[in-house]
Amino acid sequence: MDDGPKTPRSDNCHNGRANHDPMLNRKFFSKFRTIKKLGEGSFGTVYKAEYNHEYFALKFENRTKGQSLLENEATIMTYLKGPNIPAIKSYGFSGDYNILVMQLLDKSLEDLFNKWKKFSVKTTCMLGYQMVNVLQYIHDRHIIHRDIKPDNFVMGANEYNARLYLLDFGLAKKYRSSRTLEQYPLIKKKKLTGTARYASIHALEEYEQSRRDDLESVGYVLMYFLRGGLPWQGLKIKSKEDRYKKILIKKKETSSEELCKGFPEEFKYFVEYTRNLEYTEQPDYDMLRNKFVYLITKKNGENFDFIYDWTTDSDIKKRKEEVIDIAPSTNYPVSEKKSTQKEIESINSKKKLNQEQHDNNKPIESQNLEGNNIIIEENKENNNGLQSKCCMIF
Repeated sequence: MDDGPKTPRSDNCHNGRANHDPMLNRKFFSKFRTIKKLGEGSFGTVYKAEYNHEYFALKFENRTKGQSLLENEATIMTYLKGPNIPAIKSYGFSGDYNILVMQLLDKSLEDLFNKWKKFSVKTTCMLGYQMVNVLQYIHDRHIIHRDIKPDNFVMGANEYNARLYLLDFGLAKKYRSSRTLEQYPLIKKKKLTGTARYASIHALEEYEQSRRDDLESVGYVLMYFLRGGLPWQGLKIKSKEDRYKKILIKKKETSSEELCKGFPEEFKYFVEYTRNLEYTEQPDYDMLRNKFVYLITKKNGENFDFIYDWTTDSDIKKRKEEVIDIAPSTNYPVSEKKSTQKEIESINSKKKLNQEQHDNNKPIESQNLEGNNIIIEENKENNNGLQSKCCMIF
């Protein structure tokens, strides 16, 4: 139950006048008191809340606007429970709002980028390494994210400040059967799912997404950090549809070589490789990770120590076992072999073949697979931990 407005705290006042945000200083589920607004997007608003001397993040979704993404997000995040996924505390509704209570994290990569304007190669590689890690983790559990962007990657707080977390699973969905591992059919959808700036070329062409699309988006995110922007930003547009069309055209016109010019060839390889994965193809996550490790430790002679551009001396002193937990594993040996021109030529050859196969493919028009429920449930498939409802404890 919502216990109603409480007396505002001093940090929510200015010149004796209370902050008029009606969501502040209220208790939800008779426990969590909102104390600060953290951010707002098209799918919800997030507040910092306190309960029993601990802090949490509360994400609100207005039920009166017909949105139904937060329950799906809670379901998937509960199912995925892992080291790079924010921990879910509870989920339910209060008044006009669906509410997701989860682990409080620190700044998003977009917040950090807005301050630093560009990231170093070392920082970008360490972020890319963790992005590949978490995507392999969720892909192995039959889920694709479908909205990879800097806002959705957030650094951990306190003793976990070296760890990168992936959040905002409202658009996530299953991409294959957890029983047979057969991928759902390639379909031609009616609209883009995700963020156009970072979306894959196939996603902008409105094809059903798979593992390749999440990884291609990572490539664009990494180049955004290195370059300070992307070639398809700032286009003159007339409408949303016009924007998507022009971004697609520009993205297709921009080769990986042009996009990554002036930066280590490992990034060019990443973009080229992920752009040319087939719809059902298993990505080589180990190889992609090893490219980042090789670039930092072998080519540049630096330590893969998760000391980022923004890491302070005090943060380094506070670290204990956290960095050991997320550091490159010995299970993924680092190859001494560089990205060669021969590798790139091999990818380009595969690209041509894939395009021919793609042109000959007749995608199924989207019907019952399209909608707001996101997760495709299968008949008699109950052993994968996914449920249409979240079971949360208050």
